[in-house]
Amino acid sequence: MERWRGKWALVTGASSGIGWALAEQLAAQGTNLVLTARRADRLARLADDVTTRYKVQTQIFAADLARPQAPGEIFRFTNQKGLPIELLINNAGFGAYGEFRKIEAQRLLDMVQVNVASVVHLTHLFLPPMVERRSGYILIVASTAAFQPVPYISTYAATKGFDLLFAEGLAEEVRRYGVRVCALCPGSTVSEFNEVAGQPAHLLRAQEPNEKVARVGLEALAAGKSRVISGTRNWLSVEGQRLAPRRLVTRVAARMFMPPQ
Repeated sequence: MERWRGKWALVTGASSGIGWALAEQLAAQGTNLVLTARRADRLARLADDVTTRYKVQTQIFAADLARPQAPGEIFRFTNQKGLPIELLINNAGFGAYGEFRKIEAQRLLDMVQVNVASVVHLTHLFLPPMVERRSGYILIVASTAAFQPVPYISTYAATKGFDLLFAEGLAEEVRRYGVRVCALCPGSTVSEFNEVAGQPAHLLRAQEPNEKVARVGLEALAAGKSRVISGTRNWLSVEGQRLAPRRLVTRVAARMFMPPQ
């Protein structure tokens, strides 16, 4: 990760969880940071912390990626500040647990906007300068839920399936321009995600530390991988599913995720 020393990275969803850990680890390697999320107070606290500890430059920009205009506002902010983004980390995202028909429609639509549309929009804005420079890195945080249908978090799993396929396809498309793209696929991780999604406690076993997940993602991106699954247990689970019929995998997932009756 030394290659990013003195460069600028943009981290979305930086106010907690994996995003916070990604920002910390980049700062520890000397990377300057543009931090964005909805909560400006948390961004300010993170910026002050890494600036003091690692002597890097930081900029913060509060934005809600559920708003379609937000990616363009972030891009204009970096341009106005004269910050060439060498590393784009599309980390912002959220889920919603429960029966699809019972979840508020606007929450589902906001999820698609944040998890899918904003990823496409931000990547479309920041990729051209990387191609022009023949240098750049894009990390897209997907999930192990991206590899199969997952009842009761069906919309979330579908958005992460999009992120995974988008990252893998784009990685091959832009490799010849010196740009690297990687999908990071964590399983259950210690973060605020589960609380926000409303997932029950029995689904929170074997959680990985967000610091470990962040390290796995950054190392894979630096190594030029187009996809990485964090954790041996998660990797075995994903690979094992390939041996079973898809319908069976979906039924097993439904039993695991079914809300208490």
